[in-house]
Amino acid sequence: MKNLPMDLLRAFVSVAQLNSFTRAGELLGRSQPAVSLQIQRLEELVDETLLVRNGKNLELSEAGENLYNYANQILTLNDLAISQLSKSTITGKIRLGIPSEFATVLMPRIVSRFAKAYPNVTLEVNCELSKTLLSKEGKANHDLILALEDNPSKTGSSLVKTDELVWVASADHNAHKAQRTELVPLIVAAQGCIYRQRAIKHLDKANQSWQIVYTIPDLTGIQHAIQEGLGVTVLAKSTVPENLRILPPSARFPELGEVGISLICSARNKKNEAVHLLIEFLKTSLA
Repeated sequence: MKNLPMDLLRAFVSVAQLNSFTRAGELLGRSQPAVSLQIQRLEELVDETLLVRNGKNLELSEAGENLYNYANQILTLNDLAISQLSKSTITGKIRLGIPSEFATVLMPRIVSRFAKAYPNVTLEVNCELSKTLLSKEGKANHDLILALEDNPSKTGSSLVKTDELVWVASADHNAHKAQRTELVPLIVAAQGCIYRQRAIKHLDKANQSWQIVYTIPDLTGIQHAIQEGLGVTVLAKSTVPENLRILPPSARFPELGEVGISLICSARNKKNEAVHLLIEFLKTSLA
């Protein structure tokens, strides 16, 4: 039986997520040629082409798609095992800022796992719009920030992954079922929310009329409003609660593109061991 080296899998997953050998190298602390060599070694090991070039973009081959899913699971188990074995030596307090939209679905599960792995590390989690978190004051008040980026291609080495934006409606109501000539009823967060901006931008571009019927800052409130059939909203696909319905793109609900999810660490915490472990934990969990 062959063994898949962890460093090769991590390089492969990083290149696939960032769509760049150079940016993957920056993330992993390696040169671009070194990362390319790691991918080559992995392809030789599995005897398959994993990445193909399509113009300026890197795409996963069919074999690459299959390995990518396994690689993420293997890396997650590896990192969790390491964290469990080393938990007693890590201490500290981390002020973590996260987007409000992530607070309900993703972060409780991820934060809970981290807390169990590192019981001597205290997490102080603050939920705000990414715009607020990335302000001068927001950066000063946090050791680590998980933020949404409107333009992932310009994010650089802080990018963890990209996520598709989708239209979301109630599974039990028909607020989304209407003629194209009727207003799209929007449930959104306040001004400055990337989801809100993207929804309005693409509806205007598609010449689809819309109306904001409800504004509320957190996903829990938005979720309840949608469940009551008041309207539709936009969310990152990975954060959609199970009891809500993702709408397929249509003339009424145009495609919305992707957002980037980034981790920004303050300069004063670059060498903080607890912060570094949380960064790696979040990267693996989000991937």
